[in-house]
Amino acid sequence: MAKNMLYIALVGNPNSGKSSLFNCLTGLNQKVGNFPGVTVDKKTGFTYISDKVITTVIDLPGTYSLYPKQPDEWVSYRVMMGQDGQIQADVLVVVVDASNLKRNLLFASQIIDLKQPVVIALTMADLAKKKGIQIDLAELERELGVPVLSINPRKEKGIVELKKAIEQTASRIYKMPVRDFIPNKELAYQPIEELQALFPKASDYTAIHYLINHEHFNLEDSLQDNIEQIERRHSFNHTKIQASEILQRYNRIKHIMQVAVSEPNPHQQTLFTEKLDNILLDRKWGYVILLGVLFFLFQSIFWLAHYPMDWIEQVFSVLSAWLSTTLPQKWWSDLLINGVVAGLSGIMVFVPQIMILFGLITLLEDTGYMARISFLMDRLMRGVGLNGKSVMPLIGGFACAVPAIMSARTIENKKERLLTILITPLMSCSARLPVYVTLVGLVIPNKSLAGIFNLQGLIMMCLYLLGIVTALVVACVARHLIKFNGKSFFILELPMYRSPRWKNLVQTMINKAKIFVSEAGRIIMLVSLLLWGLSSFGPSKRMAEIEKRYALARQNAALPADSLEVEYKAAKLQNSYAGIFGKAIEPTIKPLGYDWKVGIAILASFAAREVFVGTMATIYSVGDDEEGLRLRDKLRMAKWPNGKPVFTLAAGISLLLFYVFAMQCVSTLAIIHRETQSWKWPIIQFTYMTTIAYLMSLLAYQILK
Repeated sequence: MAKNMLYIALVGNPNSGKSSLFNCLTGLNQKVGNFPGVTVDKKTGFTYISDKVITTVIDLPGTYSLYPKQPDEWVSYRVMMGQDGQIQADVLVVVVDASNLKRNLLFASQIIDLKQPVVIALTMADLAKKKGIQIDLAELERELGVPVLSINPRKEKGIVELKKAIEQTASRIYKMPVRDFIPNKELAYQPIEELQALFPKASDYTAIHYLINHEHFNLEDSLQDNIEQIERRHSFNHTKIQASEILQRYNRIKHIMQVAVSEPNPHQQTLFTEKLDNILLDRKWGYVILLGVLFFLFQSIFWLAHYPMDWIEQVFSVLSAWLSTTLPQKWWSDLLINGVVAGLSGIMVFVPQIMILFGLITLLEDTGYMARISFLMDRLMRGVGLNGKSVMPLIGGFACAVPAIMSARTIENKKERLLTILITPLMSCSARLPVYVTLVGLVIPNKSLAGIFNLQGLIMMCLYLLGIVTALVVACVARHLIKFNGKSFFILELPMYRSPRWKNLVQTMINKAKIFVSEAGRIIMLVSLLLWGLSSFGPSKRMAEIEKRYALARQNAALPADSLEVEYKAAKLQNSYAGIFGKAIEPTIKPLGYDWKVGIAILASFAAREVFVGTMATIYSVGDDEEGLRLRDKLRMAKWPNGKPVFTLAAGISLLLFYVFAMQCVSTLAIIHRETQSWKWPIIQFTYMTTIAYLMSLLAYQILK
């Protein structure tokens, strides 16, 4: 049966529950991109609202009114005004927070007056009930003139009814209100009349917005000129019209609140949320609690992921050993074992940490604590030239610097936005996590302090904190070097505390694991196979000499067969293309404590940091005679020519510090170029981060060795 296609747009104030509704409607059937021409997230998905109708859902950026200021607000505004060439919504679903009804109704009433098909989805009714707020839905629907439904996306309540209302609204069973929410035409009678002569289908309120923002609309030059003439002819005052409109709307909303809403005495007992905020946002204890939360986060990454990691490593070790004894000694079996299997093990072993990290971050966001972190850190941010809005990109940097840098667009002040972009890559992203886990597990003993604190977890936390502290120091220095003027203000609405949505948490963990395996995994596998080739083949003359020399040695039985085979593989690796290149750069990195094999891994990971582990697995597998060993065991056995171990505590700490500070992500440099519209800042960023990485690693190794 052919199905009809509808396009619905979710709009509403920030923290109104819009994203929860989007996730509830679309589930896993969603994707994230950018709106054309702007670096603003576009979340789209699809859902069935009936047997006959499939709907594409667009989650528009949150905004407080129909007067946009930020780039993300302009995106929503253009869609609602029908000025977006890519998105034409059949129905606008306005998500309204029932616990903050008065403020949310301002935006909802503006959208209603655009005379487009609208459905009001009332969320957070449970929080409103806890506040003692009772809403008469039938009366509210009569006053607004559009369908009003109470929903709870977190528990999937009211979703069936919402889908039915969307279908009926799209089918025009629900009619748009004849009367405006306020008498819009009285705001500018003659200009509106003349504008509607140019655009006969425009409502009175739509006409006002054409008069105010027509310069931002995709209109012919002749129409732009006509609108300008209307404005000049009637001395159309944007500011006065807007102020008068807002005042009238709040007067009407006040009436609606009186007839449709029952509110408690404002002097009632302080709510649980406010009591909890008094503790979590305390000037002293708030920071102590925050450090405790971060400490628990990094302890959990080791504690919870320990067993699945060991199991995955064991599986790949057994598989590698079995393939080595089963397959014939051919080049393709070597490719399979030391290229494909080694690369896969470098991907899959870190899936548990990725899932746990993103699961815990989602938990913090879901409960409302993440917004408190921004509020708490505003004072510290201002001390280094940033503001509280910089916190969210920096926290996002723990996951991935690319979307984190894009999210800095919400920072109005140009200097603060640029500073945030320049320091965000110093946050230890999830791509660094596999490197940290491998090296910490290699050089730091797995023991407890005071019987409860895992030493490896403490070191992990210190690495993350080191990135944060360095970012703040860099920002403090850079604010004196970057010359931009302008003041900024930090305004943040703290969401209510909520119980986490476990379904959403699990869904996020699965999605992030899929992204890591599919996107990062592709790069790791590609580099692993490329490195296998570079490590297995070399200049024909060199390889021929090695084959001849060791063939003669086998005939003479100068050494035991096992020892001879180890020397043969080592000689082939050193004379391969990878070996030649590694030896060439070894003098540069040897002062840091690294041999040529580590140098190859560092250079390979400039494509993506997580490639380091796969590269090490491949490099040490190609030159290794012991099949079935875990990567950490192979690294422990690595020796310098003089017989000393490569991965000492000094070398391990040096390498960890290098990965804390170095800019090793081509994608991040590309997105910085896109956001700043210049190659100047990516070059500056790459230079200063690489310089810090080299000097800190050099200092650490020379002191600790």
